[in-house]
Amino acid sequence: MRLTAEETARAADFFTQAIAKLAKRPVRLMEVCGTHTVSIFRNGIRQLLPPTVELVSGPGCPVCVTPNEYLDTAIAYSGREDTILATFGDMLKVPGSQSTLMAEKTQGADIRIVYSPLESLTMARENPEKAVIFLAVGFETTAPTAAATILQAEQQGLDNFFVLSAHKLVPPALRTILAAPDIRVDGFLLPGHTAAISGFAPYQFVVSEYQVPAVITGFEALDILQAIYMLLEQIAAGKAELANQYRRVVKPAGNEAAWNILQQVYQPAAAIWRGFGEIADSGLALRPEYSAFDAKLRLPLAAVVTREPAGCRCGEVLCGRIRPEDCPHFGCGCTPEHPVGACMVSVEGACAAWYKYGQGRWNYA
Repeated sequence: MRLTAEETARAADFFTQAIAKLAKRPVRLMEVCGTHTVSIFRNGIRQLLPPTVELVSGPGCPVCVTPNEYLDTAIAYSGREDTILATFGDMLKVPGSQSTLMAEKTQGADIRIVYSPLESLTMARENPEKAVIFLAVGFETTAPTAAATILQAEQQGLDNFFVLSAHKLVPPALRTILAAPDIRVDGFLLPGHTAAISGFAPYQFVVSEYQVPAVITGFEALDILQAIYMLLEQIAAGKAELANQYRRVVKPAGNEAAWNILQQVYQPAAAIWRGFGEIADSGLALRPEYSAFDAKLRLPLAAVVTREPAGCRCGEVLCGRIRPEDCPHFGCGCTPEHPVGACMVSVEGACAAWYKYGQGRWNYA
């Protein structure tokens, strides 16, 4: 049931006052998901919080954590005359080592924006003489759809459809953050959409092994305010529990049908994350029985030379080590119109949100 504007305002006031009463000492809370970061800025949530509550962005932006090596590989594939790249639009402007997919597209590369990986199958059927490569980037939320697309390609006998997979799992990155001695997180706002697929189990280690409170939450302003309140309640009581604010969407077991499809097609594998390096079992690789759809295996390339942009601190933003404004490029050499790093490109990127809504005006400490 939707609240009226008056009811929403009263609820926001209630949570804001309750948070102020609980925030007796400085706490550092990480909103893992980039969609949370954008919602927090757009709704002015930071301004509603007492100065003792600091919100820091995490690694939940799939475009942002995708390393340059992947982008450079995609760009190399786009240079093949017999190849069509299918991609979500937010990948186009992400800088690789020397170019972007957008730049290659303007130079004649056949790069097409899709809103669903299933659109790639139509391209493959209509262009049997070409290899169609879908750039499979995303977390648990989008991986099942890519897996279902691969199953359909198998059923349809499409031998010219491939994926270049950069799918990742969120929990291993959180483990890396918790194990880092120089990163302090007192509580996690966990992404509701990934938990809606995986359920609670993959996140249980946060509270059982590290005794850090965690709340799975939705993306509206009241969702986030309530989740912050729930975290502060746990901190004040000296508890560490995995709570679910997003009960209208997230069930303990998740979406078992979607999760089963994901596991049927993919298996955990080591993956490179921007800012983290290699994290064991944090990526999703195609199982051997679906290797016919693996672009890297079926369409080998010459070795790709890759590098990260000099001076860019996007990786440190994703780890929660710094805020966007601490990067020397932020707002001057790096803007949404001329991005240096991926965090300024993606609509879920912390730097893009900070630039658009905050621009360093808010003092959080």
